[in-house]
Amino acid sequence: QVQLVESGGGLVQAGGSLRLSCAASGRFFSYHATGWFRQAPGKEREFVVAISRSGEDTYYADSVKGRFTISRDDAKNTVYLQMNNLKPEDTAVYYCAARSGRFRADGDYDYWGQGTQVTVSS
Repeated sequence: QVQLVESGGGLVQAGGSLRLSCAASGRFFSYHATGWFRQAPGKEREFVVAISRSGEDTYYADSVKGRFTISRDDAKNTVYLQMNNLKPEDTAVYYCAARSGRFRADGDYDYWGQGTQVTVSS
């Protein structure tokens, strides 16, 4: 059973930064596209960013372009989400997800982490 384990969430002031991590066992991410999604209270889950299996292609939601960066460290079997210039509207539970095919923005992923809370105060 594959487990994705997120970490790195917390409370930060507007304009601050956080780095989220998503860890899996083995060379999992080399064979799976990985995405980050988020869900704020009372709102639908929304796509944030994804990275391809090769790690060469990325796709960002317009709301985070220029502020968030996805990266992957295959030696550590970890995908990162660097979040800079955070805004109160970025407050949500952030989820890591993976799928065996091409990355997608619609939430059709095979594996999901448990989520990590990010709270941005104004």
